[in-house]
Amino acid sequence: MVSTDALSNWLEIDLAAIAGNLRALQAQVGAQVMAVVKANGYGHGLIEVARQAVTAGAIYCGVARLDEALELRQAGVDTPIMVLGDTPVERFGQAASAGITLTAFRGEHLQALAALPHGHPVKVHLKIDTGMTRLGATPAEAIELLRGLASIKQVELEGMFTHYARADESDQQMTANQEAIFDELVAEAAALGLRPPLVHAANSAAALTRPSSAYDMVRPGIALYGLHPSPAVKLPPAFRPALTWQARLTQIRQVPAGTGISYGHVYVTPTDARLGVVPVGYGDGYRRESGNQVLLHGQLAPVRGRVCMDQLIVDLSELPQARVGDTVTLLGGDQGGRLAAEDLASAWQTINYEVVCGLSARVPRLYLGSRAAA
Repeated sequence: MVSTDALSNWLEIDLAAIAGNLRALQAQVGAQVMAVVKANGYGHGLIEVARQAVTAGAIYCGVARLDEALELRQAGVDTPIMVLGDTPVERFGQAASAGITLTAFRGEHLQALAALPHGHPVKVHLKIDTGMTRLGATPAEAIELLRGLASIKQVELEGMFTHYARADESDQQMTANQEAIFDELVAEAAALGLRPPLVHAANSAAALTRPSSAYDMVRPGIALYGLHPSPAVKLPPAFRPALTWQARLTQIRQVPAGTGISYGHVYVTPTDARLGVVPVGYGDGYRRESGNQVLLHGQLAPVRGRVCMDQLIVDLSELPQARVGDTVTLLGGDQGGRLAAEDLASAWQTINYEVVCGLSARVPRLYLGSRAAA
């Protein structure tokens, strides 16, 4: 691993935690796992996370867009990769050539697949909208689309799937309704000899709370990274967060009462204060919100004034031991203290998904451990 001594702001990704989280989930659900690594592995790094997940036992990697899948192929990831979202029909041939599994959900997809050269077989999964009201064929269309896909010589109809809209809520009635609709379609497909080998529906929340929705494969995303699916669906103790975000304290200064801090002087020191500068800002993914805090020597220190693009200012008045060069933790643990992604999400009035997915590509990712050792 590159030494952090030469860095001012970095992420540490614990690959062993990712492997452990995947194995814990697999043991709990008793089904195969598709590791969802879209959005740069939820901010953790697309390629390294995918490699680690495959080493830990994932039989598939799931991405949102074809370019993510191609990036994995170019990096040498040869496990099955599925584009869970829409792929422009003009790129179906490119996907087939790279051995990428496609999602189909409308008639135009069948026409484009049928037009592929016979030397370009492609695996396809049919997506069915059972209540998300997003991408997917309607339940009324599903069987005919399955028949159509099964009739195309170039197509290997490998799967059918749906996605739950409210699996991360305490009230499970909507999820039960979606599961019932999907169950009926799976049974009908089986009776007609159209049931594909991989039926899947469960995201992280459903995999943890609804064993009946495991089917042949589950699709964990947020749980893979050791983050809670929601306040209502918490991870078991065996899961560990994989990401820590840290920086170096670059300047300390003493200022008198009445000093305006950062852009707009929206914060003015009420008393004499000891302030520190941290080279992290909204250009790195740290939100320009009030009420932010960081960890230093295991203690919380408030951010003062507006967060800048590349820097923020913290109040060190209660931390006389702080020195230039000290490590500041923005996300993760430090000397017994911890700032979880859920803590930042609460301060930023968002969800932990958005916190980690919003971490900028310019922040170096340092990977702890090795795939072989994980």
